[in-house]
Order: sequence, then structure tokens, then C-alpha cells
Amino acid sequence: MRLENDVWQDYFETFQHSAFRLETHPVYAVPGEDSTFQRFLSGERPTGEHAKEWTDKVRRYLSTNRSISRVHVVTRPLSDYLRYEFSWWYRFNAEAGEDIRILDVTDRPDLDLPGYDFYLFDESRVVKMLYRSDGTQTGRELLEDADPTEYIRYRDTAVRESVPFAEYVADRP
Repeated sequence: MRLENDVWQDYFETFQHSAFRLETHPVYAVPGEDSTFQRFLSGERPTGEHAKEWTDKVRRYLSTNRSISRVHVVTRPLSDYLRYEFSWWYRFNAEAGEDIRILDVTDRPDLDLPGYDFYLFDESRVVKMLYRSDGTQTGRELLEDADPTEYIRYRDTAVRESVPFAEYVADRP
């Protein structure tokens, strides 16, 4: 079942315990990010104001004993988009309390992870994120017949093999 706007947003309002995302793309073509991406490319440093809507949500989730986390699978060299995402978004999201981890697979064997993004809500609902090869999102699909244990295993593998965001960026020039 495809999840459109309000129905999709309800997943973030109604999860009870945890929301986890696996990210696999080096580029995401996100509407509304063109201007901040250009500002990043020109060397501007972010203030965090642009991320306030999400960071406020993260703080609200944490204040109600819900966790929000992600692992982004990357290879080096990092794309300009990933460097932007780390600097303009992840930094502020992590400061707000989102558990962000980086799984660098540049020199690593296959870790048996899916080659697509997904969200796992409350270890029971799996939503596959659909993208074109250029990073443009084409939709979100609730995997109604998915066995959550497979996605829990993916999550656990990704978390175990990754490092905290702050540690990963501290090791980069």
C-alpha cells in the first residue's frame, strides 16, 4: 500500500517506541533543499534554523520516551550531497537527540543489507522508501506482508557495524 502525505505523516505521530531508518543513497533530491545545498557549496556555514522543524520533532519524540534513529550506508569519497547532509542536517539532528550512525562500506565485504531505504516503526511496521537513481523520491510503500524480524536483523546489523555520526565526522578531514 502506498503511503501519501497525511497518512505518511501519521506514522511519525503514532509510533509508540521507535522509528529507525536505513539510508543507502549517496544523493537525495529533496524538494526545498536546493537553496541550502547551494549555500553549502558556496561555503556558507549553517545556523541550524533550517532544521528546526525536524529537530523540534526529535525533541518531542524523546520527551515522550520514543527513540528516532538512522544508519546511513556510505562509500568514500563522500558525495557533495552527503557532505552537505552531514554538515547542514545530521549535525543538528544529532544534537537534538536523534541517534545517527554511519556505516562506511568502502572497504568492507557485503553485510547482507538491502539495497534500498526503509523505515521500521515499533519493530512491526516496515515502509520501503522508493527512489529513482538520481535520488528523487517516488513514493513510500507499506510492506504489509513483510516479516519484521528480517528488518530487525537488518537494523541490528547496520547498528552493530556502524559508528556514531560524531565519531565518523571527527575522523574525517
